[in-house]
Amino acid sequence: MKARVNNRRQWLYAAWLLCLLWAAPLFAQTITLNLKDADINALIGTVAEVSGKNFIVDPRVKGKVTVISSRPMDAGEVYEVFLSILKVHGFAAVPSGAVIKIVPDVSAKQDSIPNATDKEPGVGDEMVTRVVQVDHVAAAQLVPILRPLVPQQGHLAAYPATNVLIISDRAENVTRLVSIIRRIDKVSDSEIEVIRLQHASAAEVVRILNAISRSTAGAGKTPGVASEALVADERTNSVLLGGDRAERLRLRAIISHLDTPLESEGNTKVIYLKYAKAPDLVEVLQGVGKTQGEEVKKAKATAGSIEKELDIHADEATNSLVITAPPSLMRSLESVIRQLDIRRAQVLVDAIIAEVGENKARQLGIQWAVFDLSGQTAPVGGTNFNNVGTNLVDIAQGVIDRSLVGLTPGLSFGIGKLGNDGVNFAAVMQALATDGDSNILSTPSLLTLDNEEAEIVVGQNVPFVTGSFTDTGSGGGGSVNPFQTIQRQDVGITLKIKPQINEGDAVVMQIEQEVSSIANDAQASDLITNKRSIKTNVLAKDGQIIVLGGLIEDRVRQSEQKVPLLGDLPLIGALFRAKSSNVDKANLMVFIHPTILRDAGTADSYTASKYNLIRAVESQSFKEGVFMTPEVPQPRLPEMQKLLELPPPFEDTPAGAAKKPGSDGDG
Repeated sequence: MKARVNNRRQWLYAAWLLCLLWAAPLFAQTITLNLKDADINALIGTVAEVSGKNFIVDPRVKGKVTVISSRPMDAGEVYEVFLSILKVHGFAAVPSGAVIKIVPDVSAKQDSIPNATDKEPGVGDEMVTRVVQVDHVAAAQLVPILRPLVPQQGHLAAYPATNVLIISDRAENVTRLVSIIRRIDKVSDSEIEVIRLQHASAAEVVRILNAISRSTAGAGKTPGVASEALVADERTNSVLLGGDRAERLRLRAIISHLDTPLESEGNTKVIYLKYAKAPDLVEVLQGVGKTQGEEVKKAKATAGSIEKELDIHADEATNSLVITAPPSLMRSLESVIRQLDIRRAQVLVDAIIAEVGENKARQLGIQWAVFDLSGQTAPVGGTNFNNVGTNLVDIAQGVIDRSLVGLTPGLSFGIGKLGNDGVNFAAVMQALATDGDSNILSTPSLLTLDNEEAEIVVGQNVPFVTGSFTDTGSGGGGSVNPFQTIQRQDVGITLKIKPQINEGDAVVMQIEQEVSSIANDAQASDLITNKRSIKTNVLAKDGQIIVLGGLIEDRVRQSEQKVPLLGDLPLIGALFRAKSSNVDKANLMVFIHPTILRDAGTADSYTASKYNLIRAVESQSFKEGVFMTPEVPQPRLPEMQKLLELPPPFEDTPAGAAKKPGSDGDG
């Protein structure tokens, strides 16, 4: 009886629970979202009340939202609509423990968004991160295929070590991408075979097979293999063969016929060079060929000298190499040639030579003399100074002889009485002030190849007298013509440089810089030159300006000649002394600016800038009326663009003219 009562109670409890579960949705809170230009923060507050979730809102989350709903929605549906609204406005919800952070999309993928799996892929517009294992295809190959399907704020990357893809985006889009990946990640029916060649060259065999394939396709038949199914690995001298099984079998038969030893041991090829000089490579290749040839001989345990099988000659007329060597050694030499025959970089060196000089001189002196010319008496008194120009004795003698002596620069004022009787006197005052300033700026430029020395000289070739011969007429019946021997020397600016480009953008330069000029105040029997030179090795980066060195000179020279005691007297002491003062200042600095020109585009850019600069200076001079005959047309540089549009000088070469084998037009 008790058991029957207990069973009845259990059935009543079960029925009561079923009624509660059935009626629970009826009592759940529902809401109809109809908003127009409402603040997004107000919407977040409404969703928080309906769903019972806690939100932390980023300060950058701002905007107006519009939602149109036709029926009431429960808490779960409201939250999914809320996620879609955030996606439309560029925001995302990121769960973080008991709260949910509302942040911009760009920051969401860097936050603690949940990791999705096959069992829990995520719902709707929820931000998730998923790691997808790829089994049969390289994960890196899928990135460019899937990238257009991922929005800008999403993330897609491959990790080759484990061959996986990492995707961060909305759950629905991540699920779609995983479905696409599963369809692509299939086992391929085709295989790749690696065929190692013993005698033939892999690159040559691939070229022949591709030619056969093109000829077969041209005859209206299906080509044997696509071009991408044949790849030559020159490092191991192997052919990578792909395609279906029947086609691979046919190609293996052709390769086996091609990979046979030559009837003779020698193999001669002509290799045309694009950038390197053929004679310069002969010695290098002979050393490499001899070393590798001996190693091959030892490995195969064969006798004989490799020097008899290796022969390398350079043809300077066509800049080519004629090489005779065994096939294995030929492949090694061809690999070395490809690495050496590359376009060499160039270095443009701009030098800035700045010199500022100042020269000041002051001279003041008084000379006098009292003498008697009536008898044979000597002068009775006088002063004679040689630091202020022409001395008084020479001036007085010139007046007596009625031949005026040349006066020195400056003021020369004299007074006196000269005659043959009585006491004579003479006095002269000489004064000179000299001010000189100089400002010299030279900017020579020089372009040269890497590791090639170049020199530029801008100046004059000046003759210097080194000796002379004059017939004195003291003896000898024959006539001898007097003559002088001279030696010519460059005077001006000389820049000699040899750059070496290191790995990266550093340039080591051997520089010889010289600035020379003819002295304006030369008082010697021949010309005097001023010379400033620098010889150094420097290291600079591409585009860096460095100073090589310079001269900073401040020289003061003072000279005073006077009569003891009398020259120290106040006022009248000026009659017994002569003063001269010279102040010379010179500031010279040399700057170097190297620029590496690795390709033709960079060289064209710098050439155009220099060309346009000269053309602008020429045009400005023409506008300012430098030419005195405007009616005569003056030569002017054409515009750089028009110069580049001119046809090449050999454009009319016949189509059937001979062309260098292997030339592709850029050599």
